[in-house]
Amino acid sequence: MRRVRPLLKKLLWTAAGLLLLAAVGVAAAWSVPLPSRLSAPPSVVMEYRDGTPAHVFLAPDERWRIAAPVERIDPAYLRALFALEDKRFSSHPGVDPLAVVRAAALNVARGRRVSGASTLTMQLVRMLEPRPRTFTSKLVESLRAVQLELRLTKQEVLAAYLQFVPYGRNVEGVEAAALAYFGHTAAHLSPAEIATLLAVPQNPNRRFPTPENRERLRAARDDVARRLLEAEALPRGPEEARVPAEQVLADVRASDVPGGLKAFPREAPHVAVWLRAQRPGQTRLSTTLDGGTQRLVERVMRDAARELKAKGIHNGTAVVVEREQGAVLALVGNFDFFDAEHGGQIVGFATPRSPGSALKPLLYAMGIDQGLTGPEQLVADIPTTYGGYAPRNFDGRFLGLVRLEYALSQSLNMPFVRLLERVGVERFLSALRTSGVTSLVPDPGHYGLSAAVGGIELTPLEVAGLYVAIAGDGRARPLRLLDEGQPPEAPVEVMSPGAAWLTRKALALRDRPDFPERRRLTGLPARVHWKTGTSFGHRDAWAAGSGPRHTAVVWLGNFNHAPSVHLVGADAAGPVLFDILEGVGPRGRSLPEDETVVPEDLMRVEVCAYSGHLPTEACTQRKHVHARRSAVPTAVCPYHQRVEVDVATGLSVGPTCSAGRKTESRVFVTWPATIRRWLEEQHRRLPEPPAPAPGCEPGGARAAPSIVSPAPGHVALLIPGVPADQQEVPLEAEASHERALTWFVDGALLGSARADERVWWTPSVGSHEILVTDDRGLTARRTLVVRERR
Repeated sequence: MRRVRPLLKKLLWTAAGLLLLAAVGVAAAWSVPLPSRLSAPPSVVMEYRDGTPAHVFLAPDERWRIAAPVERIDPAYLRALFALEDKRFSSHPGVDPLAVVRAAALNVARGRRVSGASTLTMQLVRMLEPRPRTFTSKLVESLRAVQLELRLTKQEVLAAYLQFVPYGRNVEGVEAAALAYFGHTAAHLSPAEIATLLAVPQNPNRRFPTPENRERLRAARDDVARRLLEAEALPRGPEEARVPAEQVLADVRASDVPGGLKAFPREAPHVAVWLRAQRPGQTRLSTTLDGGTQRLVERVMRDAARELKAKGIHNGTAVVVEREQGAVLALVGNFDFFDAEHGGQIVGFATPRSPGSALKPLLYAMGIDQGLTGPEQLVADIPTTYGGYAPRNFDGRFLGLVRLEYALSQSLNMPFVRLLERVGVERFLSALRTSGVTSLVPDPGHYGLSAAVGGIELTPLEVAGLYVAIAGDGRARPLRLLDEGQPPEAPVEVMSPGAAWLTRKALALRDRPDFPERRRLTGLPARVHWKTGTSFGHRDAWAAGSGPRHTAVVWLGNFNHAPSVHLVGADAAGPVLFDILEGVGPRGRSLPEDETVVPEDLMRVEVCAYSGHLPTEACTQRKHVHARRSAVPTAVCPYHQRVEVDVATGLSVGPTCSAGRKTESRVFVTWPATIRRWLEEQHRRLPEPPAPAPGCEPGGARAAPSIVSPAPGHVALLIPGVPADQQEVPLEAEASHERALTWFVDGALLGSARADERVWWTPSVGSHEILVTDDRGLTARRTLVVRERR
């Protein structure tokens, strides 16, 4: 008993010492920082929607090192790795005592070092902190390995090993090696590839894929494959159809080894650079881009660039969106990423540019939604000045009265400037923001009526969002480029389904100036509606449109704002758009004709066949058109006038002077005074209703005249040094053709003229009241402010 007590005391002291030593070790493990290289940033990888790498960046330390979660690595490779390098990885604390004993016994028996005891964790330490191969280094590596196991989970240790394992030169990690050696990821590997990836790290310098190392790599790979097959750790096919080990080994030996590195994926460079800047610190950018669609669009743009560069057009961008989910399938940021002379690295799809006429469809739909107009209604296309702003059509001509649908298909400017005046600029900007536009200047009053025809800047991505709404029954779905596991956002209504449907009908008309010439022979892709746009000064050419499932936008121009006479949406951008839509669109003719189904929010309305307005009793010819149930335009036809005419003289008579005359009722078409005034300037006249007979008052109801010029809120600016009589202000009013109008300024008589004639006034600085009165005393007033330009 006396002997036992000292022994127990020694054992207790020993146990206490070991516990203290363990406590000190644990404290040290948590107080000593982990190897700094463990946190070295990996390469940033942008992926296509199917998970394949689209673009890989060098890591900040100039290495190809891709962080890949363990679940992305082929499980067969992991089983082979454990069998070859660390059979008890899941159970040891960083150092494997059984492996140490086995290696020591084998080395002593052979009289030389033939086996090591390094675990995967110890190998990871050696990768992170290289040291000379000495006993002291081995001891430090062991302590560091235990520290890693204490501070990290097994999964984290394995992920770090897979990221840092060396494959020669500046290639690190299994994922990077698989891409560099075989041209694909490590998600699916053949037996020969698994053996290669396990053989190279054992001696990276002598087995790195080069012509000089080919035979050494082949021998090492075949030896690894043989050992793995002996350990039943190399895949041999499914259980019901397992291939004999000898056959697998023969197949491995028959396959070639890589003789060099394959280029890392560097596709869609503009998207990759832009997204990396948008998501700093994020190493894996999972996008919605489709590899096949991206390459097709890049090829179309590359082919177009060859012809366009000869015409002075050096930059172009394209966007393709799959509408159902709002997923961006393709983005081309520029013709050539490496064209430094022409700003090749500017990300075109995110750069705001003037859209020209590309926003007119939104105005068209808003006019329908607000009940201001309809596709069949006549609108004025004549010169009008808004202060110093005088819009003109692309070809410099004006057409007088045209249907709104025709004005959209022909891309006339004046009807849409007038429509924007009625809709309201701020309401128009609000609709743009609802569709996903974020690049607008927020200052109230910054934009004016020129916003209808390009006096505003949007990015191609924002224009794509608008056209997605037009094609998607008026609902704007936020475009998705990054797949971050979030469900798609709910769409927001920008326009009603009925307005969107009527807009698509107008945009599907093919007898229009922007119909590409070569497509008259080859035809258009199935069910396409589109719009082109050209900015002022020929600096931007746009084409935007949709097929059955996709929406695409094309922009062409120069980022240094250099103009080109060839920068015309119809001629330059339109053909590229149709090539893209045809390339991505569904094949065959078995497409549902859903455009023939009228939305429920539309109803058929009877209108005047000539004007498109609600008919009066003078409208003898009528037709039915579609209009929104809740916003049917209420204005009646202003063009048809029924007049009682003296058959003998052909002059009009009224109720007070028709007695004793043979009269009949006739219908005449009268145009607004603004149209008649413009025709007079063109030396053209329209037939007019007959003048009243002597002593007779004209028949029909009469409204007060309305002042057209100066416009409401207009401020006239006088140029210093120029005589005032050379800066006269035109006074114009809208009234019936037969009326004489008298003009007053500040109560003083200025003069009289017919309704279809102008009166000119010499301005002076100050605030002036302008009054016009007709021959029956009906009047209109307007205040005009005149200032001197500074």
